Amino acid sequence: MRKYINSKIAVIYIALCIILWSLIPTFVKITHSNLDHYSYLFYSSIVSFLSIFFIAIYEKSFKQIFEYSKMMIFVLFILGFLDFLYYLLLYFGYKKANGLEVLVIQYMWPIFIAILSVFILKETFTIRKFFSIVFGFLGVVLVITKGDFSTLNFSQIDVLFIVMIGTISFALFSVLSKKVRVNATNAVMIYFFSAIIYSSISVFNYSSFSFPTSYVDWFSILINGIFLNGISYLFWIKGLTAFDASKVAPFIFITPVLAAFFLILFFDEPVLQIYFVGLFFVILSGLISSLKLKKRA
Repeated sequence: MRKYINSKIAVIYIALCIILWSLIPTFVKITHSNLDHYSYLFYSSIVSFLSIFFIAIYEKSFKQIFEYSKMMIFVLFILGFLDFLYYLLLYFGYKKANGLEVLVIQYMWPIFIAILSVFILKETFTIRKFFSIVFGFLGVVLVITKGDFSTLNFSQIDVLFIVMIGTISFALFSVLSKKVRVNATNAVMIYFFSAIIYSSISVFNYSSFSFPTSYVDWFSILINGIFLNGISYLFWIKGLTAFDASKVAPFIFITPVLAAFFLILFFDEPVLQIYFVGLFFVILSGLISSLKLKKRA
């Protein structure tokens, strides 16, 4: 059975997850893999699985997997597919549509978490949660567009609709993960194991298997697989165990804002006043969401 963790530790897990995810744009600028996204996702999934596997061995939780029912394993594989689908459709969107527009659609998943939590987890959707989501999303859009909304025309609505399906998929993955009563480390490990299978099928059908040959490719795969797309997921799933998903979701809006400041710090990108406006709305969103934040019973 999944062990619910202390709320203070859960806050630390969520904070670490946000920091790791906000480092992704900086990491992408530092290193660029020569692999296509199908192969990159395949190798990254392998590394993510191995990293969580060793954590499971360290925690002595791995043996519990053999006690899970076939139905539970099936459910975990379904959740793994929802997560895989998110990345597959997201990468498709970045390839076919305006990157800024895709990014805006991508960060709608906290909104869908709040909505789905009402129907699936029976969480209440209050006016406080509504304004928290609205202010957080507004802050994200201001940072992404740098205040220039003319960069968004959503002309490729068909592609963006596909990206939105992926966004809903990840929100559904997050919400349903709260209903899975198994060890969080084991669950995440199975998610990544299933991702290896799904990504190998996508490589076989839409690309070709090519082995990474450069140091840059391996560096990118290892860092992404272990930290940005591996341990970060463990932090996210463990953090969700302590709080209502709809109350945690608005804090994810911090990610793109923090990412912008990391780019400023490491690459001397210009500091724009609009970033601080966006930060204000994101902080306001977090403050509203954190009011009467209760630990799950």
